[in-house]
Amino acid sequence: MENYPLLWRRSRPVKKAAGRPARLTVDTVVAAAIRIADADGLEAASMARVAADLGVATMTLYTYVPSRADLVALMVDDVLLARRLTAAGESWRERVALFAARTREMFLAHPWLTEVSLVRPPLGPGTMAEREFLIATMTLAGVPTAAINRAALSITAYVYAFAREAGEDARLSRSSGQSTESWWHERGDFWENWFDVEAHPAMTALWNAGGFDEGQTAFEYGLALLLDGIERSVE
Repeated sequence: MENYPLLWRRSRPVKKAAGRPARLTVDTVVAAAIRIADADGLEAASMARVAADLGVATMTLYTYVPSRADLVALMVDDVLLARRLTAAGESWRERVALFAARTREMFLAHPWLTEVSLVRPPLGPGTMAEREFLIATMTLAGVPTAAINRAALSITAYVYAFAREAGEDARLSRSSGQSTESWWHERGDFWENWFDVEAHPAMTALWNAGGFDEGQTAFEYGLALLLDGIERSVE
C-alpha cells in the first residue's frame, strides 16, 4: 500500500511535532538513495548504506522513511517528476517527442530504473504528471474521448520499451565495463564462421541489399508510424 503522505509531501505537508529540529528531511534521504543507486545500482541503495552516507544511524532513517519499499517508491516517483513534462504552446507531436526524449534521458541517467517494475507505479506526483501530460496531449491531438486513454497508454508502452532498453544498455555497460558496441565487435567472427546464409535467406538478402545500414532508428520509425496512425484515426 502506498504511503501517500510521503509521496505527496510537497503538496500536502504533514505538520511536524514540536521539539528539536530534524537533522534530515525526506527529500534529503531520497536524494541520497538516488545518488547511490545511480552510482552503484538499486541494491546498493539499502537503508544502511543511505544512513551511512548521511552520517546517521540506520534506525534514524526509519523515522523519515518507514521501509525500503517506501524508499524505492519515493525514488521512482522523484525521477519521474524530474522530467518536468511541460510544453505549453507546442504541437501535440512535439509534446510526444519531448516525452520520449526526456523518458530516455531519465533511464540513461538512472539505469537502476530497469530493475523496478513500473506496471504498478507509485501513485505520486511523478506518475500523475506523466498521465496528465499524455492525456492532455491526446486531447490536443483531437483524439475522440473514448480513445484518449488508449492512445496515451499506447505511446507510454512504446516509449518506455525503448527507453528501458537504453537504460539496460547503460546498466550492463557500467556493470561489465564493456560497451554494447564492443560486445558486438568481439563477436564479429560469428558472421564469418557460424552464420548460415542458406538457413537465413531473408536476413542474407536484406544484408546484401544494404538494409542493415544505419539511418532512421527503429524507435524513430516506429514512433512516426504510431503517431501517423493516431493522426489518421482522428481525421
